[in-house]
Amino acid sequence: MGATAHAAPPKPAGCLIEPDQVADVGSAVTGIIEKLNVALGDRVEAGQSVVVLRADVERANANAATLRTQMDAEVKAAAANLELARQKVVRTQQLVAKDFVSQQALDQAQAEQEVAVQKHTLARSQQRIYGQEQAMAQAQLGLRTLRSPINGIVVERYSNIGERVEDRPVLRVANIDPLRVSLMVPITQYGQVNLGDRLSIHPDLPGVGVVSAKVEYVDKVVDAASNTFRVRLSLPNPDHRLPAGLRCKADWPVAANGTPPARPAPSVAPAPPAPTRPQAVAHPTLPVHLPMATAPASTWLKMSLALARVPVQPVPSRGLSFAVNKASQPISLRFSIALADAR
Repeated sequence: MGATAHAAPPKPAGCLIEPDQVADVGSAVTGIIEKLNVALGDRVEAGQSVVVLRADVERANANAATLRTQMDAEVKAAAANLELARQKVVRTQQLVAKDFVSQQALDQAQAEQEVAVQKHTLARSQQRIYGQEQAMAQAQLGLRTLRSPINGIVVERYSNIGERVEDRPVLRVANIDPLRVSLMVPITQYGQVNLGDRLSIHPDLPGVGVVSAKVEYVDKVVDAASNTFRVRLSLPNPDHRLPAGLRCKADWPVAANGTPPARPAPSVAPAPPAPTRPQAVAHPTLPVHLPMATAPASTWLKMSLALARVPVQPVPSRGLSFAVNKASQPISLRFSIALADAR
């Protein structure tokens, strides 16, 4: 009884090594593939150009929009006209002060100045519109260039140069640094692994030893059909030594004493103490010596009177003999006299 039983560590769980991210590169517009800048197995960076579609019309629109933004003649002409109107107002004010011209000439000069201000404002607004048109043309041209959304390796190529692109992807890029390790664990082992724990992974690949992965996610929703939950780990793979798609085994974390961490036992309130049964208390009784059946009636009368003087006390019936129970109970005096007369 003094020996402590050590629970056996759980068996390694089956797992699968997958890419951390997988992205299918497609086009938002319909077009013809003009260039394929990458091949299968090439490493790509996020934002790198991988496919170029034919974009003659879009490129021409972008060039025209760029030229319109560079045409500032209207703005300069409006600015010169505004400056001339201001000078005219100043000269007219000087002539009005000397009574060389009427007030009407000054009003006309001020009105021409206001018109020049509005034309200059209109020219500048038109220039900003040209800038927005250029940005829109450049955006349409940019849709003709497909870029990788993530860092990774080209693992699939679905189209070739000259093919039409509509609603299907052109390339597939997978990020294998880091790798993702997925486990489906029975519910009986829930609570034995937490975020941040490091597990030993045994990849099913000859020549590859044990690697360490960090727990990044523990599912909070259990699959009722299989009675399992999902655990996801992150496995660094900087040199791309491990390929994705491998099967593996995962060892559970082991505590210092060699046993797996136990699940915390639910707190249970102590059971209330069982009610104690009152013990039988022996009460003193008088010794009983029953007379013979042939004894005279006076003997029976004396015995009845003696029994009637015994105090009445409750005595449990268990554990005491039948004779003592009968003797400890008082006998009616009337019944005793009648019994004596009968004898």
